[in-house]
Amino acid sequence: MEMVIPILAVVVGLVIGFVASKMYQQHMDAKRRSEAEDQVQQLTQNAQREAENLIKEAKIESKDLLFQAKSELQAKEKEKRNEIQAADRKLVQREEAFERKVSQFDKRDDELRRKEQALKKQEETLTKQTMACEQAIKEHRVALEQVAGITTDEAKRQLLSEIETEARLDAALLTKRILDETKEAADRDAREIVTRSIQRITRDYVNEATISVVPLANDGMKGRIIGREGRNIRALEAATGVDLIIDETPEAVIISGFDPLRREVAKIALERLMQDGRIHPTRIEEVVEKVKGDIDKLMRDEAEKVIFEVGLSDFHPEIVKLLGRLKYRTSYGQNNLYHAREASYICGIMASELGLDVKLAKRGALLHDIGKVVSHEEEGTHAMLGAEMAKKWGESELIVNAIAAHHEQVEPLCPESVLVAAAEALSAARPGARRETLEAYVKRLEKLEALATGYSGVDKAYAIQAGREVRVIIRQGELSETESFALSRDLAKKIEQELTYPGQIKITVIRENRFIEFAK
Repeated sequence: MEMVIPILAVVVGLVIGFVASKMYQQHMDAKRRSEAEDQVQQLTQNAQREAENLIKEAKIESKDLLFQAKSELQAKEKEKRNEIQAADRKLVQREEAFERKVSQFDKRDDELRRKEQALKKQEETLTKQTMACEQAIKEHRVALEQVAGITTDEAKRQLLSEIETEARLDAALLTKRILDETKEAADRDAREIVTRSIQRITRDYVNEATISVVPLANDGMKGRIIGREGRNIRALEAATGVDLIIDETPEAVIISGFDPLRREVAKIALERLMQDGRIHPTRIEEVVEKVKGDIDKLMRDEAEKVIFEVGLSDFHPEIVKLLGRLKYRTSYGQNNLYHAREASYICGIMASELGLDVKLAKRGALLHDIGKVVSHEEEGTHAMLGAEMAKKWGESELIVNAIAAHHEQVEPLCPESVLVAAAEALSAARPGARRETLEAYVKRLEKLEALATGYSGVDKAYAIQAGREVRVIIRQGELSETESFALSRDLAKKIEQELTYPGQIKITVIRENRFIEFAK
């Protein structure tokens, strides 16, 4: 029992303490709640005051903005009113200007009406005057016809006939003067171009004869060349087609033949045989065949060299081969390949001076004599044969025409074809180009002049340009124009029949008329 009482006291104390703490805690919570409510109330009051302040400020700002907007709107309205007023003023000014122009047009219209009326009156007056003039002219013509005894139409015809005759004479004189001046200018320009072209071309030519000389190391070699019973020399002559002359000429063998190619083959073959030392018929045939192959290559190389020198390219291999074969062909001692090269140079220079196709002119001049390669094997002139071969191996139509026309056997199709013929004649007629003895040269010129002076009516004849042209002067009044033309044709045929000459000869017949009158 004594133990229970203390325990109960402890429990009661604990309960009282718990209740007291609860009450204290409730008291503190109430106090805190009242403080919080006071704070909330204070915050609410502060927020209300701030909201009222913001509202006042917003109202002030809105009033300011509204005032500014009203001010800007008023300024814009004022500006627009000013613009409208300015536009109105411009419109008024334009209307006033338009009214002024309308009034001016009205005034001009009135003036034009007045002028038109004045012109109508003048026209009526002129019509009356014209009718009066025509009547007076008719009366005057009738009076003149009665006095002269001829009608007006007859007088017109007579006057027109006289005027036509005078006009024809004046036109003939003017035409003759223009033709003379044109011919003189053309001749002067042609001479200048030809002279410049020839002066720029100088080539060395070796006059080729019908023999070639092969030097020997010693006279003992002659016996080895002849061989036993002459079999070596016969084999060499048979293989090359030339004649070997072994005479008393010291240390030399003469090769004779008209074909320079064969002579060259024989010469090179004989030199190689002497160098080799083995000279017998079989070896001779082998060496000759090898030399022929080497000569073909040499001719192609020479042709390619000439093509390169004149600045051309793109030739068919067969054309190059034909061109190379011209190296061993001559015409009156002039090497045909070098003649073609010189003609190409001259033709190119003249084409350049005249503003023509230089490449076309050079190509045509270089190939103009390729027909001479086969002219001794086929029928036809070398110009036509060359044209056929050029066409066969793909040359253009103008090149073919230049080859065919260089001796005037066909009509030239272009100015370059004419230049090719001129360049060929210049190269052949150049002094020293072709070999001819002085005696034969003089005789040919004398014969040329004699053939011309043998015709009746011929006063004098002159062979010029190294015999490439003959000028025939007719005695005045003895031959007509038609007879002079026939004389030139007959003389050309006679020269072709009786003379041997290189290239072609131009016949110029001069029939001069002189008319003399004195003005007093």
